Amino acid sequence: MKFVKIEIEGLVVIDPNVFEDDRGHFYESYNKERFEKNGIKDLFVQDNQSLSQKGVLRGLHFQNPPCAQAKLIRVIKGKVLDIAVDLRKESPTYGEHYSIELSASNKKMFYIPTGFAHGFLTLEDDTIFSYKCSNFYNKESEDALLWNDATLGIDWKIINPLLSDKDKEAPSFNQYISPF
Repeated sequence: MKFVKIEIEGLVVIDPNVFEDDRGHFYESYNKERFEKNGIKDLFVQDNQSLSQKGVLRGLHFQNPPCAQAKLIRVIKGKVLDIAVDLRKESPTYGEHYSIELSASNKKMFYIPTGFAHGFLTLEDDTIFSYKCSNFYNKESEDALLWNDATLGIDWKIINPLLSDKDKEAPSFNQYISPF
Protein backbone atom coordinates (compact mmCIF):
# COMPACT_ATOMS: atom_id res chain seq x y z
CA MET A 1 0.00 0.00 0.00
CA LYS A 2 1.43 3.35 -1.04
CA PHE A 3 0.41 6.55 0.82
CA VAL A 4 0.93 9.73 -1.23
CA LYS A 5 0.68 13.05 0.58
CA ILE A 6 -0.35 15.83 -1.76
CA GLU A 7 0.09 19.61 -1.85
CA ILE A 8 -2.83 20.34 0.51
CA GLU A 9 -1.70 19.21 3.95
CA GLY A 10 -3.73 16.36 5.41
CA LEU A 11 -5.07 14.94 2.15
CA VAL A 12 -3.67 11.53 1.20
CA VAL A 13 -4.10 9.37 -1.89
CA ILE A 14 -3.74 5.66 -1.19
CA ASP A 15 -2.70 3.18 -3.89
CA PRO A 16 -3.31 -0.37 -2.68
CA ASN A 17 -1.20 -3.33 -3.69
CA VAL A 18 -3.44 -5.24 -6.09
CA PHE A 19 -2.89 -8.93 -6.73
CA GLU A 20 -4.40 -10.05 -10.04
CA ASP A 21 -4.58 -13.38 -11.81
CA ASP A 22 -6.97 -15.18 -14.16
CA ARG A 23 -9.56 -15.44 -11.34
CA GLY A 24 -9.75 -11.70 -10.77
CA HIS A 25 -8.04 -9.54 -8.16
CA PHE A 26 -7.55 -9.05 -4.43
CA TYR A 27 -6.46 -6.04 -2.43
CA GLU A 28 -6.51 -4.83 1.12
CA SER A 29 -8.60 -1.64 1.26
CA TYR A 30 -8.02 -0.87 4.93
CA ASN A 31 -5.46 -1.90 7.53
CA LYS A 32 -5.55 0.12 10.76
CA GLU A 33 -1.88 -0.57 11.54
CA ARG A 34 -0.63 0.57 8.10
CA PHE A 35 -2.84 3.64 8.13
CA GLU A 36 -1.61 4.66 11.59
CA LYS A 37 2.04 4.22 10.51
CA ASN A 38 1.27 6.71 7.72
CA GLY A 39 -0.31 9.31 10.00
CA ILE A 40 -4.00 8.39 9.57
CA LYS A 41 -5.13 7.64 13.10
CA ASP A 42 -8.89 8.18 12.81
CA LEU A 43 -11.21 5.59 14.25
CA PHE A 44 -13.80 4.97 11.54
CA VAL A 45 -17.26 4.40 13.02
CA GLN A 46 -19.63 4.47 10.05
CA ASP A 47 -19.56 3.20 6.45
CA ASN A 48 -21.71 4.82 3.75
CA GLN A 49 -22.42 3.81 0.18
CA SER A 50 -24.29 5.48 -2.67
CA LEU A 51 -25.39 4.44 -6.15
CA SER A 52 -25.59 7.20 -8.77
CA GLN A 53 -26.10 7.57 -12.50
CA LYS A 54 -23.72 9.50 -14.73
CA GLY A 55 -23.86 13.25 -14.17
CA VAL A 56 -24.96 13.19 -10.52
CA LEU A 57 -23.10 15.69 -8.37
CA ARG A 58 -23.18 15.27 -4.59
CA GLY A 59 -21.60 18.03 -2.53
CA LEU A 60 -19.87 20.01 -1.34
CA HIS A 61 -20.80 18.51 2.07
CA PHE A 62 -19.32 18.47 5.56
CA GLN A 63 -20.30 18.34 9.22
CA ASN A 64 -19.34 21.15 11.58
CA PRO A 65 -17.52 20.51 14.87
CA PRO A 66 -17.93 18.77 17.22
CA CYS A 67 -19.44 16.30 14.73
CA ALA A 68 -16.89 16.83 11.93
CA GLN A 69 -15.95 13.74 9.94
CA ALA A 70 -12.75 12.48 8.37
CA LYS A 71 -13.49 10.26 5.35
CA LEU A 72 -11.77 7.39 3.59
CA ILE A 73 -13.22 7.18 0.09
CA ARG A 74 -13.18 4.63 -2.73
CA VAL A 75 -15.22 3.66 -5.76
CA ILE A 76 -16.53 0.09 -5.91
CA LYS A 77 -18.00 0.36 -9.43
CA GLY A 78 -17.75 3.12 -12.02
CA LYS A 79 -15.82 6.39 -11.86
CA VAL A 80 -16.02 9.79 -10.12
CA LEU A 81 -14.32 13.15 -10.08
CA ASP A 82 -13.74 13.66 -6.35
CA ILE A 83 -13.16 17.09 -4.78
CA ALA A 84 -11.96 18.20 -1.32
CA VAL A 85 -12.03 21.89 -0.28
CA ASP A 86 -9.89 23.11 2.63
CA LEU A 87 -12.09 24.85 5.25
CA ARG A 88 -9.40 25.19 7.94
CA LYS A 89 -9.18 28.97 8.38
CA GLU A 90 -5.59 28.85 9.74
CA SER A 91 -4.38 26.70 6.84
CA PRO A 92 -2.19 28.27 4.13
CA THR A 93 -4.44 26.45 1.61
CA TYR A 94 -7.75 27.71 3.07
CA GLY A 95 -10.36 27.81 0.28
CA GLU A 96 -8.21 25.76 -2.11
CA HIS A 97 -9.37 22.45 -3.52
CA TYR A 98 -7.90 19.21 -4.77
CA SER A 99 -9.49 16.98 -7.38
CA ILE A 100 -8.80 13.36 -8.23
CA GLU A 101 -10.40 10.73 -10.41
CA LEU A 102 -11.31 7.63 -8.43
CA SER A 103 -12.56 4.51 -10.18
CA ALA A 104 -13.14 0.82 -9.79
CA SER A 105 -10.34 0.25 -12.29
CA ASN A 106 -7.65 2.47 -10.68
CA LYS A 107 -8.64 1.31 -7.15
CA LYS A 108 -7.21 4.49 -5.60
CA MET A 109 -8.53 5.61 -2.23
CA PHE A 110 -8.67 9.16 -0.92
CA TYR A 111 -8.32 10.21 2.71
CA ILE A 112 -9.91 13.53 3.68
CA PRO A 113 -9.37 14.70 7.28
CA THR A 114 -11.82 16.85 9.24
CA GLY A 115 -11.91 20.47 8.16
CA PHE A 116 -12.70 19.82 4.50
CA ALA A 117 -15.83 20.01 2.38
CA HIS A 118 -16.25 17.06 0.04
CA GLY A 119 -18.13 16.39 -3.18
CA PHE A 120 -18.07 14.14 -6.21
CA LEU A 121 -19.40 13.93 -9.74
CA THR A 122 -20.22 10.53 -11.19
CA LEU A 123 -18.63 9.95 -14.60
CA GLU A 124 -20.32 6.61 -15.36
CA ASP A 125 -23.78 5.10 -14.87
CA ASP A 126 -24.35 2.83 -11.87
CA THR A 127 -21.37 4.19 -9.96
CA ILE A 128 -21.09 2.77 -6.45
CA PHE A 129 -19.28 5.15 -4.11
CA SER A 130 -18.17 3.99 -0.65
CA TYR A 131 -16.67 5.85 2.30
CA LYS A 132 -15.75 5.36 5.92
CA CYS A 133 -16.48 8.18 8.39
CA SER A 134 -14.74 9.00 11.66
CA ASN A 135 -17.93 10.36 13.23
CA PHE A 136 -21.60 9.47 13.05
CA TYR A 137 -24.00 11.38 10.82
CA ASN A 138 -25.55 14.31 12.69
CA LYS A 139 -28.26 16.24 10.85
CA GLU A 140 -27.92 19.35 13.05
CA SER A 141 -24.25 19.75 12.18
CA GLU A 142 -24.47 19.02 8.43
CA ASP A 143 -23.59 21.85 6.10
CA ALA A 144 -22.76 22.45 2.44
CA LEU A 145 -21.17 24.93 0.07
CA LEU A 146 -22.43 25.80 -3.40
CA TRP A 147 -20.86 23.33 -5.82
CA ASN A 148 -20.19 25.88 -8.57
CA ASP A 149 -19.14 28.87 -6.46
CA ALA A 150 -16.88 31.03 -8.63
CA THR A 151 -14.65 31.85 -5.63
CA LEU A 152 -13.66 28.19 -5.31
CA GLY A 153 -12.92 27.88 -9.04
CA ILE A 154 -13.61 24.15 -9.28
CA ASP A 155 -13.69 22.77 -12.83
CA TRP A 156 -16.31 20.05 -12.52
CA LYS A 157 -16.22 19.51 -16.30
CA ILE A 158 -20.04 19.67 -16.41
CA ILE A 159 -22.56 22.49 -16.77
CA ASN A 160 -25.86 20.96 -15.66
CA PRO A 161 -25.31 18.10 -13.21
CA LEU A 162 -28.14 16.31 -11.44
CA LEU A 163 -28.33 17.94 -7.98
CA SER A 164 -30.39 17.63 -4.82
CA ASP A 165 -32.39 20.67 -3.70
CA LYS A 166 -29.97 21.01 -0.78
CA ASP A 167 -27.01 21.27 -3.15
CA LYS A 168 -28.78 23.74 -5.45
CA GLU A 169 -29.47 26.05 -2.49
CA ALA A 170 -26.16 25.76 -0.60
CA PRO A 171 -24.49 29.03 0.42
CA SER A 172 -21.45 30.43 -1.35
CA PHE A 173 -17.97 30.19 0.12
CA ASN A 174 -17.96 33.96 0.84
CA GLN A 175 -21.05 33.52 3.05
CA TYR A 176 -19.41 30.74 5.03
CA ILE A 177 -17.71 31.37 8.40
CA SER A 178 -15.45 28.44 9.17
CA PRO A 179 -15.54 26.83 12.64
CA PHE A 180 -12.48 24.72 11.76
